[in-house]
Amino acid sequence: MSTSKTPAITAVIIARNEAQMLPNCLQTLKWCQEVLVIDNGSTDKTAIQAEKFGAEIITINYDSFAKLRNEALKRVKTPWLIYIDADERVSPALAREILVTIETQKTESQLAALAFNRTNIFYGHPMLAGGWQEDVVPRVFKTTALKFWTGMVHETPHFEGDQLLLQQPLIHLTHRSTADGLLKTATWTHREAQLLYESNLPPVTLLTLLRKTLAEIWRRAIVKKGYRDGQVGWIEALIQGMNKMLIYIQVWELQQKPSLNQQYDQFDKQLITDWQNYPDLL
Repeated sequence: MSTSKTPAITAVIIARNEAQMLPNCLQTLKWCQEVLVIDNGSTDKTAIQAEKFGAEIITINYDSFAKLRNEALKRVKTPWLIYIDADERVSPALAREILVTIETQKTESQLAALAFNRTNIFYGHPMLAGGWQEDVVPRVFKTTALKFWTGMVHETPHFEGDQLLLQQPLIHLTHRSTADGLLKTATWTHREAQLLYESNLPPVTLLTLLRKTLAEIWRRAIVKKGYRDGQVGWIEALIQGMNKMLIYIQVWELQQKPSLNQQYDQFDKQLITDWQNYPDLL
């Protein structure tokens, strides 16, 4: 990390149980004057890894990524900041482009955010289709221009000024295994299901589940041409279809009246009542 007395940019990493991915991520952020790691309830050695690098560590437990990003924003002291996930990597070319752009745009008061395309690596394969090639993320902001983030699942930044799309991509090392993907799926599908349920979605039927699942597979594999990525493209389309199915199954769960918890309580109460009819066994 640079030891400049006038820090220009802070890297913000929101991490939960990312001890494995965090060290290499931090190695790609040495060009930043400060690094802030928001530890969102880790139970592994995430904080230890961050400490070894010399990053500032702040422990905050929120379910909402937007809230976490907002809390991080309050603690940034530099004129610019960049949000990076532990499984993302900044190449030297991208770092140089960010710094050069910030330097050359110092007199441009309207520039508030920098965005870049994200190269998603799924199962060791850079995704060239399936919609993943359209993944544009705004991640670098002028601190005073960024006002806040909103959104429970797909968070959105709100800032005053212009956004510039850079040429160099951000590398995203995701879907490293099916097990890793399922762990993340269990978290974000639940959040998305909750949002859909709160929007008063019509009752989810078996037809709904089939239609949503097959439509997502068709969209990823055929409409977005995911088949061009070969077997990985087809596997990813199937996984996205499964994710869509899991979202709507969980919406269906939330729609049950009485709730599933109440139904299981009724089973328990009935069994306790049944036992009272057999005092000789007590």
